[in-house]
Amino acid sequence: MRRAGCRPFSAALALLGVALGIAGCGGSGSKSATPKSITLLMSVAPDSLDPAVGHTTRALEADWLVYTPLLTYAHAAGVGGTQLIPGLAVDLPTITDGGKSYTLMLRKGLVYSSGRLVKASDFTWAVERAVKLSWAGSRQFITSRIDGATAFAQGRDKTIAGITANDATGQITIRLTAPYGPFENVLAFPSMAPVPPATPFTNEQSSPPPGVGPYKISKVVVGQSFSLVKNARWARMKIPGIPAPHLEIDVRVSGDLEANASSVLRNTADVFDWADRIPSDLQARIEHLASDRYSTRVMNGTDLIFLNVTRKPFSSQLAREAVLTGLDENTIKRLSSGTLLPGCHFLPPSMYGHLGARCPDRDAGPGGNLAAAKALVKRSRMAGTRVTVWSGAGSPFREWMAYYTSLLDRIGFKATQKLIRDAGYYATIGDLKLHPQTGFAHFYEDFPNPVNFYQPLTGAAIVPKGNQNWGEVNDPYLNAQVSTLAGVPAGQLSAVVPFWHVLEGYLASKAYVAVFGYQTVPEFVSDRIDYTAIVVDPVVGFDWSSFQLK
Repeated sequence: MRRAGCRPFSAALALLGVALGIAGCGGSGSKSATPKSITLLMSVAPDSLDPAVGHTTRALEADWLVYTPLLTYAHAAGVGGTQLIPGLAVDLPTITDGGKSYTLMLRKGLVYSSGRLVKASDFTWAVERAVKLSWAGSRQFITSRIDGATAFAQGRDKTIAGITANDATGQITIRLTAPYGPFENVLAFPSMAPVPPATPFTNEQSSPPPGVGPYKISKVVVGQSFSLVKNARWARMKIPGIPAPHLEIDVRVSGDLEANASSVLRNTADVFDWADRIPSDLQARIEHLASDRYSTRVMNGTDLIFLNVTRKPFSSQLAREAVLTGLDENTIKRLSSGTLLPGCHFLPPSMYGHLGARCPDRDAGPGGNLAAAKALVKRSRMAGTRVTVWSGAGSPFREWMAYYTSLLDRIGFKATQKLIRDAGYYATIGDLKLHPQTGFAHFYEDFPNPVNFYQPLTGAAIVPKGNQNWGEVNDPYLNAQVSTLAGVPAGQLSAVVPFWHVLEGYLASKAYVAVFGYQTVPEFVSDRIDYTAIVVDPVVGFDWSSFQLK
């Protein structure tokens, strides 16, 4: 991986060695009339295709091919797809001032799909639009990170003081309020991609602004359909690592998952969106009839049971260990119709820092050890404690937590399942005053950096509303190590993987969470698509530019 000139972080890496060393431990859709376009079906429309607003997975999979940021991700599967590469910038940033200053140089000769020349100050305009339009990540990743962004958001300043852009040279410098290693990941959000300065500070969802990318967006019918057509100006810019597309994409939105899956099975539509779930009654039929064009892939999400360390019985480490020892991953997998990859480590398989080995307390493998779990509960002196298991009401969460509730009963607790409607589940368990004892949780990346997973497990993450540290873990060692690792630039993640391995082992040894697996997603297309050419990127899912005909 290429590095820009001045990246003075050897001292920080040496510090890590000292710090971590002590651990030891709308209809079904149809084929387009033209053979150069395909039809993709998704059950939920993007929240907006305007990059200053769109934040959902459906928005991201389209926008990352239309709005190339200064940095972006390699078009690859697995861990390779989490690698940051230069996008509209010439190289990765030069990081100075102890990690608080990021300097990049805009490539020369860039033009929007409209033909307008791209200027360095267009980056500032794009970031300001994201702030003013309340992009879902703006508070966490912009106003709390970039110097002057809060003053701009509150109307006290007319621009973001921490961003300077020189249109004559193409140089862009961003000053942070404090070092934040994952800021390179932040720069890779499509919301940070330059847009023309004439773009209004309104949600342009029906007519998204021009961008610089392999595609441009056209024919938007909000909530129903849109198309990605090839950007004729893309090839001449010759940006390395970002391939030109093969096909144009017609997207149709239909909430009928059964009709969507059936359409792809019958070859009357071409792509079943990866973020949708194959209906269980069609699963076996698709596996049988379309085995050469259907499989599942693991994305960067982790399914787990949180255990509140501040409340009985899970204030006892022995009680927490009992849960991990008794869990039968095979049962959980069966309840998810085979769409779960069993696992026990917090970081998912396509994330830097993931440990391939099994957790120490599950050496016997999947299947659970009820006798050992009962013994641990007895030793914990928590037998008979009443436990409320929090759960979403939808499938498979309801079934998973019903099994978990029965497991707690069998190993010595008195458990009851509490169902919450899916739409309000995380807001409910995120209300700190409820102090939920235990229940289901799903972690999914904002970006492919282990810091994004671990910061919610620190004491600083415990907040009254919107709390994501549901187990209320406040471990001084964990806090210190996450804080240190958070200062490592994202471009240097591969150098600190061993330190994340240590932290993964530490988390498992304390049994702070009971990880049981990683959700898989469907890779399902029609028989006219070249299945072997499809790239499923761990950040965005299907790389639409990889679709091609046989």
